[in-house]
Amino acid sequence: MNLESRNKIKVEGGMASMTDLVFLLLIFFIIMSLMSNNQTPLDLPKTDEQLPKDQDNVPASVLITADNLYVVMPGGDLEKPMEFDEIKELAAQAVLNSGELKLKVAGHKDSKYEAVFKVLALAQANEWDPVIAYNK
Repeated sequence: MNLESRNKIKVEGGMASMTDLVFLLLIFFIIMSLMSNNQTPLDLPKTDEQLPKDQDNVPASVLITADNLYVVMPGGDLEKPMEFDEIKELAAQAVLNSGELKLKVAGHKDSKYEAVFKVLALAQANEWDPVIAYNK
């Protein structure tokens, strides 16, 4: 006498429901990415605003040329810009001579951001207050 069940249970899962789920998730993420706002609001100065007064009162400054070389002012020679490693001590001396812990950073419009960030990192490492110069 055979008492086994003739209905066998399949262990495999159906792939049709899995593909439906994948397509639903795909549609959800496409819609959410289109609805998200990827813009970060920036508080930029208006063109009619006056330059801040603290920008003009900083005697120690580092100028960044178009070819990403540096000139430390006062005392630097615009005809002989230097590499970053050469200006570290000159910038420290200029800040100490100024009596303030501020360093003005002015870059040429064609200089790389990395050149400016190096000077900002130098100011942060020495706990100077960096002042970024900009033109209207």
